Amino acid sequence: MEKAELVQELKKLIIEKLKLEDITADEIGDDTQLFGEGLGLDSIDALELVVALEKTYGIRIPDEDVGKEAFRSVSALADYVIKNKPKQFN
Repeated sequence: MEKAELVQELKKLIIEKLKLEDITADEIGDDTQLFGEGLGLDSIDALELVVALEKTYGIRIPDEDVGKEAFRSVSALADYVIKNKPKQFN
């Protein structure tokens, strides 16, 4: 899967899993921060995303430091998924 395609897929997953009905995938910039100033997600949202990513892509986010880096933006998250996705999820 190409990174651009994965970025769009991740945006849709974020909207669906976090029930962000007032925003579209096109409104989320690839490099927009997911937490704080960007989308304004919180720790509960992070937990929901981790579960969704584990189920959808088979990736694990082992600790908070890895999570902070992976969840920096949708683009960073796509890079993390590409790098850590098990072969059976390709």
